[in-house]
Amino acid sequence: MVRTLFFEDLAVGMRETLMKTVMETDVVGFANVSGDDNPIHLCDTYAAGTRFGQRIAHGLYTASLISAVLGTRLPGAGAVYRSQTLNFHAPVKIGDVVNVIVEVTELVREGRKVKLHCEALVDNMLVLDGEAIVSVPSRPKAGLS
Repeated sequence: MVRTLFFEDLAVGMRETLMKTVMETDVVGFANVSGDDNPIHLCDTYAAGTRFGQRIAHGLYTASLISAVLGTRLPGAGAVYRSQTLNFHAPVKIGDVVNVIVEVTELVREGRKVKLHCEALVDNMLVLDGEAIVSVPSRPKAGLS
């Protein structure tokens, strides 16, 4: 379910989470969409010889789960990305359960910008963090369509 929070609905400290199990189909699908066919993501034999010992999900696949939270839960429909920083700390493997947490850290009335701290964890270990800035629409004035 997608929800819509307008700028006036938001407050510092609001947070939302998303849990997602990374599936084989997610990794293959992301490779198809992005064009990133790196064998670390797609080939068991190749990946077994790397420092990870097995295939890993694309870092930007994990980051895309942040986008899912921003676009559907906090702030939700109407939010438009302005920027996103990303720091990758550890790999995400097929079968891992990723817990994404997004928290409002600042509201900037001019431009209706919202700063959010974003992190992704696997087994309570930080695998990715960063900051997003999104623009959020204002609540429509009463009587206007």
